[in-house]
Amino acid sequence: MTTTLTIAELEQASGRELGTTAWRTIEQEQVNLFAEATGDRQWIHVDPEAAVNGPFGGTVAHGYLTLALLPVLIGELLEISDSSLGVNYGIERIRFPAPVRTGARIRLLALLEGSERRAIGIVYRVGVTIEVEGQEKPALVGEVLYLAA
Repeated sequence: MTTTLTIAELEQASGRELGTTAWRTIEQEQVNLFAEATGDRQWIHVDPEAAVNGPFGGTVAHGYLTLALLPVLIGELLEISDSSLGVNYGIERIRFPAPVRTGARIRLLALLEGSERRAIGIVYRVGVTIEVEGQEKPALVGEVLYLAA
């Protein structure tokens, strides 16, 4: 379910849970395309035959692929109705506690942690956790920043 806020409401929404997204499957093709785009073609990501005997028992998504999905996932949970511009602003901290095996399903759990008015708009902090279905440890935890203007 998407939460819709105005910029003024966003300033007052510190501590507001945004909920969780729908589950989404991480496919090998998506991992391969990310490897091509970034030049990171390490075998644990792109070689299913070799990866079966590797540390994860199969191919895994790049941690940065998981990170790169945050804007689209947050977009499923939060809409700023009177914003004409929304951009990534930064990363406060990110950790990758567990891998995402290719074929696994992930979802985002998000929390608005706070905001700060700037001359160009409002910078807001989102606490993020990428959960992996059936896995105790999350794939990603941290805090990211976005700018709405």
